[in-house]
Amino acid sequence: MKPAKARPKTVSEYIDASPMPLRKKLREMRACIRRAAPDAEEGLKWSMPAFSQGRILVMFGGFKGHLGFYPTAAAVKAFSKELSRFRTARGSIQFPWEKPLPVALIRRIVGFRLKQNRKKEGNWRS
Repeated sequence: MKPAKARPKTVSEYIDASPMPLRKKLREMRACIRRAAPDAEEGLKWSMPAFSQGRILVMFGGFKGHLGFYPTAAAVKAFSKELSRFRTARGSIQFPWEKPLPVALIRRIVGFRLKQNRKKEGNWRS
């Protein structure tokens, strides 16, 4: 019987536990969010990297074939035109591993979430 894998306790552990080819993209996403929200706290929520300021701003995670980005349904709706080339769902965006991350767009989405957070608009799910 294989020993159970220890669950990551930090964002760095999460990235380091990811397959080698994906780590660079995960680090790029982390740095992009940090630049857009330098005062946000970094941690894990639902076993994924998350950035919060009082409440969750955004989350992201590595999956087979894509990097998932979770900025809330309101953010996905607000940027729907710019996100039309990506697969989206109510509160999530899928960025394919083989394509460059749209860092300028990600920074604008994080800025949108910061503005919502300051105004206390919506909640994490909306």
